[in-house]
Amino acid sequence: MQAVTTEPTSLTTALQTHIAQAIVAAGGWIGFDRFMALALYTPGLGYYANDSTKFGAMPQSGSDFVTAPELTPLFGQTLALQVDEALAQTGTHAVWEFGAGSGALALQLLDALGDRVQRYTIVDLSGSLRARQQALLARHAHKLQWVDALPAQFEGVVVGNEVLDAMPVQLLARHGGHEGGVWHERGVAVHEGAFVWADRPTDLRPPVEIEGPHDYLTEIHAQGEGFIRTLADRLVRGAIFLLDYGFGESEYYHPQRHMGTVMCHQGHLADSDPLVAVGLKDITAHVNFTAMALAAQDAGLEVLGYTTQAHFLINCGLLPRMEQLPQAQRATAAKLIMEHEMGELFKVLALSKDTAWNALGFVRGDRSHRL
Repeated sequence: MQAVTTEPTSLTTALQTHIAQAIVAAGGWIGFDRFMALALYTPGLGYYANDSTKFGAMPQSGSDFVTAPELTPLFGQTLALQVDEALAQTGTHAVWEFGAGSGALALQLLDALGDRVQRYTIVDLSGSLRARQQALLARHAHKLQWVDALPAQFEGVVVGNEVLDAMPVQLLARHGGHEGGVWHERGVAVHEGAFVWADRPTDLRPPVEIEGPHDYLTEIHAQGEGFIRTLADRLVRGAIFLLDYGFGESEYYHPQRHMGTVMCHQGHLADSDPLVAVGLKDITAHVNFTAMALAAQDAGLEVLGYTTQAHFLINCGLLPRMEQLPQAQRATAAKLIMEHEMGELFKVLALSKDTAWNALGFVRGDRSHRL
């Protein structure tokens, strides 16, 4: 097992050296998707593969960002109603969670679902969080298993909270307007010991024409779409719930969104430069939910629903639960549904295999027709 590095200077130096060697071996240039994969997932060194604190409500803890399950246990408790319905509708008894992070969501779901879940499997590329998850989930140990890849066939309910946004994306940059502009794939090279952007002409294109005379930077999501296809190929019977921040295609590739959506998170501050402090900060991109839904349908999955996190959680009964909380906790939980917090930017996409029903989380406010 590879040693895990946590001291910032040595971690960054070791990871930078590793990535620089990969760039040299590739002829002096790698696509951003390869860079992002190396920065996040290099064993022992990448952001998700080292032991730095990542998840937490406050920067004083040494954490970099907060996800909904860390914000309030009401997130998982409310999501559990939808998972419970899905287990019943699909006749299955297993939950599969991708990218379980601190284990907070798993704990909330396991506590809420009780005997409805016979097996809870955490699928995670990074082994560094496993010990933390095992400690938190100790009382459910008899139901738990960890795997780093899906089996050839499985059934049950899949949950992925902020999983798609951490999947490597390709960057496309158009120099000049849509009629005379030239598209390039933006990648990474090394210059005087530092990582620098480098563009190469490409035949790759966004899925829609980008209007306007200006330069334009955006992403395409081949790995995310591949993930959906893998789920479709291996899920025999069940449902999938993906919660993340992003847009439908028309909004994602709006002419005014010309700077792309790649963002980094460190110490609860956001920045847009993934080429510095490599390994010490998260790198994400917003999700194109239209691309995910189309990939799902093409691969034989059915779209059960698509809506905002606010609509989804309210449909699943969040508000009565909030009313029972003390004022301070109620204000925190409200961030899940407030428009300027998580409520509008975060979306929920639900898919199914071999079973379809009017899912609870989408009874009002379903936006599937807008994908």
